[in-house]
Amino acid sequence: MKSYALFALKRFVQMLVVILCGCSIAFLIAHLSPISPVDQVIQRVIGRASINPDAIIEMRRTLTDLFGLNVPLWQQYIHFLARLPFFDFGPSLLAFPAPATELIMLALPWTLGLLTVSVLLSWLLGNVLGALAGYRPQSRLLAAVGMVFIGIQPIPYYIVAFMLVIVFGFLWPVLPISGGFAMNVRPGWSWQFFLSVAHYAILPTLSLVLVGIGGWFLAMRSLVSNIVSEDYVVYAELAGVPRHRIVGAYVFRNALVPQLTALAMVLGSVFSGTVITEQVFTYPGLGSLLVKAVNGGDTAVVLGISCVSIVAVALGIFLVDLAQPLLDPRVRPE
Repeated sequence: MKSYALFALKRFVQMLVVILCGCSIAFLIAHLSPISPVDQVIQRVIGRASINPDAIIEMRRTLTDLFGLNVPLWQQYIHFLARLPFFDFGPSLLAFPAPATELIMLALPWTLGLLTVSVLLSWLLGNVLGALAGYRPQSRLLAAVGMVFIGIQPIPYYIVAFMLVIVFGFLWPVLPISGGFAMNVRPGWSWQFFLSVAHYAILPTLSLVLVGIGGWFLAMRSLVSNIVSEDYVVYAELAGVPRHRIVGAYVFRNALVPQLTALAMVLGSVFSGTVITEQVFTYPGLGSLLVKAVNGGDTAVVLGISCVSIVAVALGIFLVDLAQPLLDPRVRPE
């Protein structure tokens, strides 16, 4: 137990270092951008009414103080690190003077839900189908299913999303292709709202799942093909152990550990695919908000989404690392 606690502490420190480095790079990129939030606000105000030049100068001075741009870059970085644990990224231009964190927290649950469901479904379906195909290579049905998913895997997320929009939005219009829930449904903790959200999330989730299954299928089929020739599997078959028990307890369980490690490695790529998919389906998540922030020059929201994404992916990898020694007794927490 002590060794596992030390292992968890080391992984936690590594996660903090990754978050610090990633957020620092995001800060530098955001502040090296030629787009000034002060100029963006002033241009919006000038476009609505004529203002005295002296008032514009005073407004510029006030906005410079508000955005924290009146100090050198290294001091801005110190202030950023001090506010980072509280996810305070300053005011947003999209909803000025509302904080950027408010907009991000409204969009975050949509992206996390879409990401969690799509990753778990693709991982589970790919591993189960791959295990069955590896254990029963003579099955034509499993081979055909595997070929379909392997053929879809190299296709980019957004191409699959566009194909689903064409099929289920125009050729066979049975599923919604934009939005997060129905217009006539009031948001809240109700079954009607939950079912509407699930209905509108079918196509975005399906686009991510279809692309993700092929990789897990290939890896699991290869692992199981090697495991079925092991002595303990052959002995179990000769001893008359039921086939479903051999697949579940002897084959699938031993092949699952490398797949769990691979799960941590693909979280970042799936998250980026989620951002693009949200834009295709106009899904109210971080992806749609990020595109609006980039087009509107809202550096606070862009920086906030980048940092929240880094924290979410790093936390997911951290949890996978913690689960690995618990699932595989051969892995020693050191």
